[in-house]
Amino acid sequence: MNKLALFLLGAFCMISPRLALAVTDRSELPLDLTSSYVGYAAIAIFVIAYLFVMAEEFTHLRKSKPVILAAGIIWAMIAWVYQSHPGLEALPEHAIRHNLLEYAELMLFLLVAMTYVNSMEEHRVFDTLRVKLVGSGLGFRALFWITGVLAFFISPVADNLTTALLMCAVVLAVGGENKRFVTLACINIVVAANAGGAFSPFGDITTLMVWQKGMVSFWGFFALFIPAAVNFLVPAAIMHFAVPDEKPQTGAEAVFMRRGAKRIIALFLLTIITAVSFHNFLHLPPVIGMLTGLAYLQIFGYYLKKSAHKDVTGDVQIGDVVPFDVFAPIARAEWDTLLFFYGVVACVGGLGFLGYLGLASELMYSQWGATTANISVGILSAIVDNIPVMFAVLSMHPEMSTGQWLLVTLTAGVGGSLLSIGSAAGVALMGQARGQYTFFGHLKWMPVIALGYAVSIWVHFQINASLFD
Repeated sequence: MNKLALFLLGAFCMISPRLALAVTDRSELPLDLTSSYVGYAAIAIFVIAYLFVMAEEFTHLRKSKPVILAAGIIWAMIAWVYQSHPGLEALPEHAIRHNLLEYAELMLFLLVAMTYVNSMEEHRVFDTLRVKLVGSGLGFRALFWITGVLAFFISPVADNLTTALLMCAVVLAVGGENKRFVTLACINIVVAANAGGAFSPFGDITTLMVWQKGMVSFWGFFALFIPAAVNFLVPAAIMHFAVPDEKPQTGAEAVFMRRGAKRIIALFLLTIITAVSFHNFLHLPPVIGMLTGLAYLQIFGYYLKKSAHKDVTGDVQIGDVVPFDVFAPIARAEWDTLLFFYGVVACVGGLGFLGYLGLASELMYSQWGATTANISVGILSAIVDNIPVMFAVLSMHPEMSTGQWLLVTLTAGVGGSLLSIGSAAGVALMGQARGQYTFFGHLKWMPVIALGYAVSIWVHFQINASLFD
C-alpha cells in the first residue's frame, strides 16, 4: 500500500479505546485486523458512506443516514470476529462504550449551544440585525466588508453555519440580481465564518474537541486570533476590487426583538462563563457547565410564561398559550448534524479499533513530521469533513507542542474554505443562494483563499514561535 493511500485511510481512523485498567497481558490488547478482510471491508463501507455524505447536495439524502448505518455494520463485524477469540469478547463493548461517552459529552454541549442560538433566532435577534444592515444605505463594497467582519466575530460564539446563513440573508436581501456581488460576498462570508471559528473553543466542533481533550487551554486558543484574521483579510482585500462599486436599492422593513431577547443573550454569555469556570476551576467536563446554563434558560422560560400577561404589546412568541417553551428550540436543533457526528465517532472509532490508527500516526507524525502532517490535515478537510479528520489526529495523540496543536486547530478550521463543499457553511450557502453562489464560482477564487491559508500559517509560526518549544 503506497503512502498516499495509507494517509487517506489513516485520516479516517479515530479513537483508540483506552481501557479502564492498565493492561499487562498482551492477550487483552485489541487484535490487529489491518490486513484482514474485516479491516478492508470496514474501510470500504465507511468510504462508500462518506461518498453519500459528499453527494448530499445532489441526492438530498441526509448525511447522518449513511454514516449511522455504516457504524452499525462496522461494529457488528468487529464484534462477530471477537466472538471467536475466547477472553476477548468484551473488548469491542468496552471500546464502543468509550466512544459513546466521548460523543455524549460533545453532543450535549452542542445541543445546549444550538438551543440558545435557536432561542435568540426565535426572539428575532438575528432578524433585527439583518434589517438594520439592509436598511443602512451602504454600498456593495461596504456591505461586503461588514458582513465579512460580522461573520468573523459572530462565529466564535454561534456556530459558523448559523452565522453564514444570517449574513447570506443580508447579502441576498441587498444584492438582488447582482450575481457578482452575491458570489463574492458569499465566498467572503464562508472564509470569514470558518476563520472566526478557529480562534475560539466554541467556534467550531473541532476546536471544542481540542479544548475538551485538554490539548489547549481555553485562553490558549486566542493566540490564533491574528492568524485567523489574516486568513480572512488576505483574500477579502484582494476580492474587494472585484466587488461592484455601486449602491443597492433596498426597501424599508421594521423588525423588533421580542420580549426577553436581550436577557437570553446575557444568559448565553453566562452559560459560556459557567462552562469555562467548571472546566478551569472545578476540573469538571465543560458539558456540565453548559447543561447548568440550559437550566438558566429553562427557568427564564418559566418566568416568561408566568409574566406573559405583563407584555403590554401583546406579542407572544409561540402561539397564544405558551409565550416561550424551551423545548421548541431544542426540537429545532440540527439533529441531522448531531446524529452525523455520532456516525462519524462510531465509524472512525471502529477503524481505529481495527488498528489503522497506529499506521497513520507512524506515517504522518513520525515520517512526515508534525508541521507537514498538520498542514496536510487542513488541505484534506477541504474535501473530507473536518470532524473525522480532527478526531483522527486527537486519537493518534502525537507528542506535539502547544504551537503544533494550535496549528492543526487552525488548518482544520480554515482548510474547509478552500472549496465550497469543504465546510457546512459553504454547502448551506450553495443551497441558500442557489444559482448565484456555486461550486465553480468559489473554485475560481481558490488560489486567493489558498494564499490566505498559507499566509495565516506563516503568521502563526512568526507570532507564536515561543509556543513551538
